[in-house]
Amino acid sequence: MTEIALIGKKIGMTREFYKTGQIVPVTVIKVEKARVINVIDENKRGYKAVQLGFGNIKSSKLTKAMKGFYAKKNTEAKKTLKEFRVKSTENYKEGNEFGLEIFNEVKFVDTTSKTIGKGFAGAMKRWNFGGLRATHGVSVSHRSHGSTGQRQDPGKVFKGKKMAGHMGDKFRTMQNLEIIKTDLENELLYLKGSIPGSKNSEILVKKSVKVINKLTINEKIEMAEEAKKTPDKKKK
Repeated sequence: MTEIALIGKKIGMTREFYKTGQIVPVTVIKVEKARVINVIDENKRGYKAVQLGFGNIKSSKLTKAMKGFYAKKNTEAKKTLKEFRVKSTENYKEGNEFGLEIFNEVKFVDTTSKTIGKGFAGAMKRWNFGGLRATHGVSVSHRSHGSTGQRQDPGKVFKGKKMAGHMGDKFRTMQNLEIIKTDLENELLYLKGSIPGSKNSEILVKKSVKVINKLTINEKIEMAEEAKKTPDKKKK
């Protein structure tokens, strides 16, 4: 069941205390239940996939086409629709709902979210440029990025040149974030560390793509306690 992902809302950050005295910073995500809207067959599209719906939306905000789509599927309207490719569609049926229980046996997850938008930024802030000199003939343009093009050949500014422009507001994926704990009653997911994005921003949470062999914090604490219980070998 871990091929699909869930969409949550970033509530903010807090910290988790352990009996060993450790303090771990965590990001709290409110994860809504996902509903299977459509099961895509390989014969029709050439691949197997599941279309999930997240969040509620007023019917007045829907187009006529989407109203007809949800009426045909006989389900309530959803704010966001996401399609996930799966190996087999046997476990999925239209109308089924999935929540945090899909991460029961998962220790690490990947998150995708939008970074905080910074607006129009100069080259020094955006790309960490050094800027021009503070004196010796430099006037007004102390924080400018200097020359950008060439003279006659090729005589143009290449695409991708690091210049001033729109900073932030881009999708970023954080990999291998440890699940500290899950609160199924309140639909809360606690992940170790920080996640890009402002409060109330949408965050896509899925099982970690990479194979991770590192220990979680709880496993490390258990190993340390077991090591204390085993008596040390007497020195000869």
